[in-house]
Amino acid sequence: MNASAVESVTRAEYCVIACAEAWRGDGEILASPMGAVPSVGARLARLTFAPDLLLTDGEATLVGADGEAEGWLPYRRHLALVTGGRRHVMMGASQIDRFGNQNISCVGDWEQPARQLLGVRGAPVNTLNNPVSYWIPRHSPRVFVERVDMICGVGHDSARAAGPSATRFHRIPRVVSDLGVFDFATPDRSMRLASLHPGVTTDQVREATGFALTVPADVPYTRGPSPAELALIREVIDPGRTRDREVGA
Repeated sequence: MNASAVESVTRAEYCVIACAEAWRGDGEILASPMGAVPSVGARLARLTFAPDLLLTDGEATLVGADGEAEGWLPYRRHLALVTGGRRHVMMGASQIDRFGNQNISCVGDWEQPARQLLGVRGAPVNTLNNPVSYWIPRHSPRVFVERVDMICGVGHDSARAAGPSATRFHRIPRVVSDLGVFDFATPDRSMRLASLHPGVTTDQVREATGFALTVPADVPYTRGPSPAELALIREVIDPGRTRDREVGA
């Protein structure tokens, strides 16, 4: 991979790197990426800095970094991994608020919603039993809201309100969007801008966020892929460029 290729890194490829980094240091753990970009990111992590990472197709098959089946995961074992904290999910969010509460169920009042979505699914159990990160391909005030219409994934304030049984294993390592990377490294565990994707400004992020976001004085840029990582993304993991269909930049 030559220098000019590295200079032409796309927004989607920065997002892949940001998602891959969510699994750095996790150890041997089951990665459950939901979406094209997180899936490419998890496979990149497996091929580079996290060789012991277990990958799943989202159902019952363990897959290799090339996507080929390499094992079967019985549902009872999958549940054991979930309840034992040996799984790191990267979910989507129709809404997410400043404390990391996530909504994928409905928009509007629960009694008569304006829009019905996926439903609560496994979000509460995921967030209370194992690390959960989020991938949001279109950062906007409609997604990053002051307060979610319904809590599916449990945020920091909701976990605190429920007490020690809810906070014991609760962890939201990061939120990745098409604009940047976010964490909750603040005194009240509200959302903080951790890095900007190159070409994005802090003003853009603030305008696209529907709540007061903590923005440090000096915000770094999201790290770019090395030539070797870029070659893996483009030539081995995702030659069909599914990543661009989610981000498109």
